[in-house]
Amino acid sequence: MLDNCGRTIDYLRLSVTDLCNYRCRYCMPEAGVPKLDHREILTVEELVEIGAAAVKCGVRKIRLTGGEPLVRRGILEICRGLSALPGVEELCLTTNGSLLEQFARPLREAGVARLNVSLDTLRPERFGEITRRGALEDVLRGLRAAEEAGFSGLKLDTVLIGGFNDDEISDFIDLTRTHPWEVRFIELMPMGECAGWAKTCFLPDSEVLRRCPALEEAGVSGVARRYRLPGAAGTVGLISPLSHDFCGECRRIRVTADGRLKGCLHSREELPLRGLHGPALEAAIRQGILQKPARHHLESGSDTPRDMNEIGG
Repeated sequence: MLDNCGRTIDYLRLSVTDLCNYRCRYCMPEAGVPKLDHREILTVEELVEIGAAAVKCGVRKIRLTGGEPLVRRGILEICRGLSALPGVEELCLTTNGSLLEQFARPLREAGVARLNVSLDTLRPERFGEITRRGALEDVLRGLRAAEEAGFSGLKLDTVLIGGFNDDEISDFIDLTRTHPWEVRFIELMPMGECAGWAKTCFLPDSEVLRRCPALEEAGVSGVARRYRLPGAAGTVGLISPLSHDFCGECRRIRVTADGRLKGCLHSREELPLRGLHGPALEAAIRQGILQKPARHHLESGSDTPRDMNEIGG
């Protein structure tokens, strides 16, 4: 389906929970956030019903997000239900990797085709500092389990933070020499917990290219501009919501864990879907697609009142 800007909308990011077992400093306060009552969260059946209605509106790719989706009770049932929908060409999931060791094979068997693993540092002490809990080794074991389960083309999502992990740029890029992964550097966005951080924390993706001039252009994948070291097994992706506005190519919509459709991560506008069924649900999704804004306005700050864990990263 086309939105009012002529963009083909075929990608749904579906949040299954607002909960997370980490407290990453740029995402959540140390004490966590007020939890939604479980009755406010979409049920397994509602999530699959929304996915089915979105497919009828032209969606072909669904990504499950959170919070942390693997803490959601019934996550495998959700995956099985969505992957079985006629018209779903790819079911993906984004995770912090902490529970991936135990879930990798069941996720694969439940129909998940691709995984993104959030990883902002390769240093154990620094990992504890930014997540405020958890252990780097859990994530590394999860990555190994994912490969053993048959997941190929793993993507590591690294939020680039000046003065915190920019000294690890070369370390992350070195992973691609021997691993067939895509390490994706994502510009830190001024929203939620980090909205008031110093400007030096917000680095443009050009810093990656400056630090590693050996990278060669390797095409585009979604919103990521891809690069590769000569002879490397994997690639490097740059996702640049601030320095390179890619809104004109955006093809996604989002549904929050409490059942509200967002046309843009940074938009205040939301459409309630809960309680709608059949043609009424499809009509609401089509309306949300048509109302998708032309672009964000991050240069003046995110307009959404929600934190990232509430929206789905």
